[in-house]
Formats: sequence, C-alpha cells, structure tokens
Amino acid sequence: MKYLSKSLKIILSCAALITIGIIIFFGHRDIPLNELKAKYTNAASSFISVDGMEVHFRDEGDQTDTIPIVLIHGTASSLHTFDTWTDSLKKSNRVIRMDLPAYGLTGPFPDRNYSMAHYTEFLKKFLTALKIKQCVLAGNSLGGQIAWNFTLEQPEMVKKLILIDAAGYPLSSKSVPVAFKIGRTPVLNKVLTFITPRFIVKASVENVYFDKSKVTESLVDRYFELTLREGNRQAFVDRFKMAKDTSAYKNIKHIQQPTLILWGAKDLLIPVENANKFHKDLPINTLVILDNNGHTPMEESPMESLKPVLDFLKNDK
Repeated sequence: MKYLSKSLKIILSCAALITIGIIIFFGHRDIPLNELKAKYTNAASSFISVDGMEVHFRDEGDQTDTIPIVLIHGTASSLHTFDTWTDSLKKSNRVIRMDLPAYGLTGPFPDRNYSMAHYTEFLKKFLTALKIKQCVLAGNSLGGQIAWNFTLEQPEMVKKLILIDAAGYPLSSKSVPVAFKIGRTPVLNKVLTFITPRFIVKASVENVYFDKSKVTESLVDRYFELTLREGNRQAFVDRFKMAKDTSAYKNIKHIQQPTLILWGAKDLLIPVENANKFHKDLPINTLVILDNNGHTPMEESPMESLKPVLDFLKNDK
C-alpha cells in the first residue's frame, strides 16, 4: 500500500512538473493592443466604431470610385492577407478591407455571437458607416461565406461577387489545420485560450498552403501575434461552438450577381469539389481553378490569383 501511495505521488508530481513546463514554454499572455497596433497598422489604417467594437480597416485607392472593392478575410486571418492584391487594385479602384470581429486588431464581438447572421449584420453596419451603397464584394473561406450570404440579404448593395475558396456547402475536408481541430475539441479548446504554441500556428498555416516554402517566419509571426490580441483566442473557440445553418447553401442558386469563383486546386480544407458546386448553382459565374495553390491563393500566389480578378473587374465595371 505504501509503495502504491508513493508511486501515485511520483506520478502526480511528474504530471504537475510537465504541466508547469508546458505553461512556461507554451503559455502566452495577451499582447497589449497598443503593441500590436504599432506593428500591424500603417498610414492607411483607421478604426471605426461598430456595435461597441473599434474595427480596424483600410480604405485605399481612388476615393471617387463609387463602387469600391470590399475584401473579407477568412478564419484566424486578418486584412493583411490581401496586402499584395490591394497594392495593385488601389491603382485604379477604391479598395476597402477590415479585420473581422474575432480576428486581427478588431477583437471579439462583445456578445460572443459568431453566427452568420451576426456577421452579415456587422458587414451591413460597417458599409453603411462608410456610406457605401454598392460594392464589388470578395471573400476568402469564412469571408466568402459572409459575402454570398450578404449578397442574398442585401442584393442591391452588391454589384459583383468574388468567392475565393469560399465556405458554405456541407464540407468533407481532406485535411484540417491542427488549430481548427483543437478549437472544436471540448476541454482542449479551453486550454488553447491560454496555451498557444507558435508551432501549432505555423503547422496550421502550412496546412492551408500548397507550397510550404512560402510560409515565412514573418508570416507565421503575424498570424501568431494577432491571435494573441486580447479576446481573440476565446473568440476563436466561441465561433467553433456556434450552431451552423446546414441548409443556407440551398439559396445560392438565387444569387443573380455576376460571380467569379476562384479556387486553389490543392485546397485540402475546402476541396475543389466545392468550387464545382458553386459553379453548378450560381446562374452567372466564371470558374477559375489555380494549379499548385492551396486554400488562400490571394496570399500564397497573389499575382497569379489577381489576374483573373482584374479580367473579371474589366467586364462591365
């Protein structure tokens, strides 16, 4: 009995030491917002109050353009994912992009409601605050799902639609980023809100790229550090807890706006089969599949992925 008790104490002591070690090496405090602003804003950055949040956005290019291009990023990303696109597009267009609630410098929804309806409501309020009456709406992944849902709700506000590896159809992923898996797993997802190893962030970014060599240390730093914005880790978990509308995709066929469907052929998270579903359902669309690209072609191969966008915009702009 004494031997068993002693063994149990040793096991518990080892477990405690391992836990302490994990917290020391992988536990990260939130990075103060002012520090993040100093690194991740520039002269084009602004903040606007929407629903109790100070939303980080950039409004660049030709301010006389009455139908701007609005770019919406995906899960765990930020407006920076469209940096290269914007540098080109702003030469002839007005380009607006924002950090969605839960991500980037904007931070979480105060009510922790990450439903699709709440995101489309946010987008309407954001565009209204900027006095945007109509736009070309483009979105990647989650951003694409927000874009097509918004188009259905506010058709008069969207002239054209660009869907980049967009979410929305029932999904059968070939591979899922490890951070997503943890975010969906009870207990483990609670741990993720204060223990966030950088290597998990790196592995998750590499998972959505086809060419892993393009995942630079500075790119990983951006994803990692913006994850540590106060409230973003909890928001990441909260969004995965939201009940999904499993029938909304049936309304995609009612979208009348000309739509560009842009997809990475090697997307493992939302496989190219989903591009074909959009292509089948959307009445007016152009489908472009990009070889040797993953889930975020606008970031992985920005100039290659931008070419079909420029062609699409030229048609009856």
